[in-house]
Amino acid sequence: MRTLEHFPNLVAMFFARAREKGDAPFLWRKQDGAWTATSWREAAETVARLATALTAIGLSRGDRVMLVSENRPEWCLSDLAIMAAGCVTVPTYTTNTARDHAHIIENSGAKAVIVSTDKLARALMPAILRSIQPQILIGIDPVRLGQVPFDVYDWKTLATAHPADPDAVAVAADFAREDLACIIYTSGTGGAPRGVMQHHGAILHNVDGCATVIDEDFGWGEEVFLSFLPLSHAYEHTGGQHLPIGLGGQIYYAEGLDRLAANIEEVRPTIMFVVPRLFEVLRTRISKTIEKQGGLSQKLLAAAVDVGTKRDAGRLRLADRPKALLVDALFKPRITKKFGGRMKAMISGGAPLTPEVGVFFQSLGVTFLQGYGQTEAAPVISCNRPSAGVTMDSVGPPLKNTEVRIAGDGEILIRGELVMHGYWRNEAETARVLKDGWLHTGDIGEIDAGGRIRITDRKKDLIINDKGDNVAPQKVEGMLTLQPEIVQAMIAGDRKPHMVAVLVPDPEWRADWAKAQGVADDAALAENPAYRAALQAAVERTNRDLSVIERVRRFILADEPFTIENEQLTPSLKIRRHVLKGVYGERLDALYR
Repeated sequence: MRTLEHFPNLVAMFFARAREKGDAPFLWRKQDGAWTATSWREAAETVARLATALTAIGLSRGDRVMLVSENRPEWCLSDLAIMAAGCVTVPTYTTNTARDHAHIIENSGAKAVIVSTDKLARALMPAILRSIQPQILIGIDPVRLGQVPFDVYDWKTLATAHPADPDAVAVAADFAREDLACIIYTSGTGGAPRGVMQHHGAILHNVDGCATVIDEDFGWGEEVFLSFLPLSHAYEHTGGQHLPIGLGGQIYYAEGLDRLAANIEEVRPTIMFVVPRLFEVLRTRISKTIEKQGGLSQKLLAAAVDVGTKRDAGRLRLADRPKALLVDALFKPRITKKFGGRMKAMISGGAPLTPEVGVFFQSLGVTFLQGYGQTEAAPVISCNRPSAGVTMDSVGPPLKNTEVRIAGDGEILIRGELVMHGYWRNEAETARVLKDGWLHTGDIGEIDAGGRIRITDRKKDLIINDKGDNVAPQKVEGMLTLQPEIVQAMIAGDRKPHMVAVLVPDPEWRADWAKAQGVADDAALAENPAYRAALQAAVERTNRDLSVIERVRRFILADEPFTIENEQLTPSLKIRRHVLKGVYGERLDALYR
């Protein structure tokens, strides 16, 4: 059994692994159709050079450096170099609006900005020019901005022009675990993003806890990660970057969501961090593909889900064993090959998972572990693990050295080194969520007999109807999107007699339905009585499994899908209720008239 060393900071952990791994591959990208690697030694030399360059151009300890880039090797190298120079990384989403960028620049007081492309640099310009803060802009790729009131540098030229000894830079990085490493702005389902202050020890606590789960439940080997969730999100920043560094693993950067399935087969990762929305999409695609194949494939899928559902519920009988053996022999190998063939676990986090989706993938032979966390906890708090008994209605036991307590009103409280030091320049919000060392998560839950945390809902998202009954919207929305006709949903009903919903029909189902009915798939389809009746049938199927107070009585159709671009989804694919209510509030209220 391996134990992660007690490092004083994240930079020390990186340089220690680089010394151990030497010329072994570390960071992979696809260029001209082939995967190419940056070795650990090359990475350490680049980080040392860039850290030295940042100091040479005027950055000092404690200065904030904004990092705006898609996932790529330079993201990781820049993050490590910023910290090695004693500065503080401020990661931001490439999909941020100009308003969000301006807020983060002003709030963080960023002195410099590292941006990946000319296109992103131009999108940032209005926010930068409205602020007096940034004095430096560094382009990973060449940027062409013309006359600007700040210094512009080329990332590669900076690194080349400042030779440095990695060992000397590692020694100079003498900051402690309690020192600030990064400020990660929560994407926020409501209001302006808040800057979460994550210290080195918080992320190291997460890395140690996750490494322990991997080692004790799967064995710590030569781990390969495929990174595709935004690195500006705490979940990928810790799980997809610093955890692989701690494990001495390799990181492949996916080419994009449209190439993800192909990349999984090529890269054959051992561990992946994912969000529930991806699995909901994959579940639909897999089901439709097998449905089209028909015959034995369709029967085997049905048998696999039947066996998996019974196993999850503890109702698998002796009579089910022949069916289970058949599924294991003929069906699961085909599916696991699609996931690369050596996947130890896919870890779902960032949003609640509908249990049926988890059971579906477990049934196919994919080890699927739901975790739980918050940016304010660096972010992993707990994770399901086979040794503790995996249940799809829980998020597993807490990581080691993590205290969990359930308050009198059901709120989950967390204490430990993983808890943030507060929100940047926001004492009021800090005081609201940090009390006597305990992080008040805003989540409602319980701890089961096996020591696993169960989340029942967000405290602030509870809908209270006109009779005082509580409804958990995420549960109902998740069940609605399990229907093949519905891809997205938001319910409402606060202080109202019953629930109503905004629905986004599945585009593939919509096209197939229109073709089968011989009608045009156009805007007028939304008013077609038969089309609405088909969607109503999907809602009614969902209602059968809901209590009376949870059932959706009426619905409207969304004008367009919920997306990051229209600000109706956060970058981690959670719905922004306040935005949706602003768009559809009057129409939803009209359903009660």
